[in-house]
Amino acid sequence: MDTIFRLEQITKFYKDTNYLINVLEELDFSIKKADMIAITGKSGSGKSTLLHIMGLLDIPNSGKIFFNETEISAKDKNIEAFRNRNIGFVFQFHYLLADFTALENVALPLMIAGKSFSIAKKRANELLTELGMAGRINHFPNQLSGGEQQRVSIARAIINEPQLIIADEPTGNLDKNHADDILTILKKLNEEKLQTVVLATHDQEIAKSMKAHYHLDNNICKLLKIE
Repeated sequence: MDTIFRLEQITKFYKDTNYLINVLEELDFSIKKADMIAITGKSGSGKSTLLHIMGLLDIPNSGKIFFNETEISAKDKNIEAFRNRNIGFVFQFHYLLADFTALENVALPLMIAGKSFSIAKKRANELLTELGMAGRINHFPNQLSGGEQQRVSIARAIINEPQLIIADEPTGNLDKNHADDILTILKKLNEEKLQTVVLATHDQEIAKSMKAHYHLDNNICKLLKIE
């Protein structure tokens, strides 16, 4: 199976007064198309930093990033358009626009990609209906439950049919039933639409249910595959 994403010798550190805090050090990691990968690690291990670098939201201090074997960087011209087309983000905190309805929140990335509001609205309606939100499309985020807001954020993440979905603790604020619903949706996208999913989680049971599980050990700044 072809590699969709590859990190090569990625190093990330932060400066704190007179010393450096190493988060990632010469990290190599690759992901195959249609993989569904969990990344675990204790708080502060660098999971979110890693996902932000993978999603081209953060810039490593050194190393290279390849998408479909083409080198890319968060510094590249028009990188925002590239992210919008190719990478979908699902966060623990939904980051929905408070003054936009569920439908408008989902339609926005497609409009940014150049589609008309009527086309974006139609597709957003279809996605929200598929995700069990047909009766809630005109509700604002503060009128939705946590699970419903996460469904909206998933619909927003996939409306441009990205090749890669990055989910950072997507079930962290949900009860078990809603968490199971979100995982079912992500697994369905992976299995039926062959979308690649990388998910960071503290939950070992969730990690075990993925196709592959990696642990980020910040003592050695490496990803270790868990068999």
